[in-house]
Amino acid sequence: MAEITFDDFMKVDIRTGVVLRAEPFPEARKPAIKMWIDFGPDIGEKKTSAQITVHYTPESLVGKRVMAVVNFPPRQIGPFISEVLVLGVPDENGAVVLISPDQDVPIGGRMH
Repeated sequence: MAEITFDDFMKVDIRTGVVLRAEPFPEARKPAIKMWIDFGPDIGEKKTSAQITVHYTPESLVGKRVMAVVNFPPRQIGPFISEVLVLGVPDENGAVVLISPDQDVPIGGRMH
């Protein structure tokens, strides 16, 4: 495992957001869900897609607090532009489980 410096870590801007809207993404090569996430007044609303259909439905995501990297450049995924990277970890079968704060924290808060 390669080590990084604290300055390297600080370059990654990970924030708390709340999912405002979510819908299926049938055009994706693998099953995915499109999400629109509010990161508060400083960052605003950003969109993303994620391969999280094993554990989540679009309806179950609305109102959910998530953690995401907000300072990646936008990325084209099929007909959709992803602006942030939502974070998750694999379950025992490799399906993604989203990372969420375990308390009701303000949106836009930076992970540290």
